[in-house]
Amino acid sequence: MQNEYEIKKEICDIGRRIYNRNMVAANDGNISVKLSDNEFLCTPTGVSKGFMTPDYICKVDAQGNVIQANGNFKPSSEIKMHMRVYQERPDVNSVVHAHPVYATSFAIAGIPLTQPIMPEAVIALGCVPIAKYGRPSTMEIPDAVSEYVQYFDAVLLESHGALTYSDSLLNAYLKMESVEFYAQLLYQSRLLGGPKEFTPQQVEELYEIRRQFGMKGRHPANLCPNLKEGKPSCHNCGGHCGEHKASAASPELVAEITKRVMEQLGK
Repeated sequence: MQNEYEIKKEICDIGRRIYNRNMVAANDGNISVKLSDNEFLCTPTGVSKGFMTPDYICKVDAQGNVIQANGNFKPSSEIKMHMRVYQERPDVNSVVHAHPVYATSFAIAGIPLTQPIMPEAVIALGCVPIAKYGRPSTMEIPDAVSEYVQYFDAVLLESHGALTYSDSLLNAYLKMESVEFYAQLLYQSRLLGGPKEFTPQQVEELYEIRRQFGMKGRHPANLCPNLKEGKPSCHNCGGHCGEHKASAASPELVAEITKRVMEQLGK
């Protein structure tokens, strides 16, 4: 089990990865990790995520109040957004907020990432909705994110950036990579005349694979808020994301698709 100092080092490492992959500019972005129900480590405001050292990292309580901070370092002003995620998702142990170029471009354009265009994106991410615009450092952003936190593991922030969260810091960061890669492929395929989308049945087959994998987190394959309320199902799930029917795909077909996806994922 990692001690607190090792977690601080990992936060700095992920900060450098985000910075080096052009997911943030200048002092943008923030990262947090849950230590306990009332202790969290987070990146400070006003510093580049590419040049942090462990002594930069702050510790706050569940209300975002400072428990420990060195020198003039203060917690990110977006800590309220992180705390809302932890409050509503007990399974989450880390939150990453960044401004990746392609994903943020979709957020600025008001276009959610909902087109089912590649197996990895459908299985790992599902849909990536857009939370409505909120003024930075206010409760407007946590309130907007709250609408989606229970149902998705990645959210675009309108005219702002992207937010991902998971059971570990590494997994939260990898989801950010996946969101950006998905957005880039969607953007470039549109330049080529538009992507070829999977059919609803193909999406359900991929969702069944996700269920068989037993993947952690929330996903339209596991839970659809609209369908539960009797409304048309969310985004690209085609009315199937709340239906766990054995007849959706034959075992042989699912096994073959699973094999191919695992090969593409390098498993």
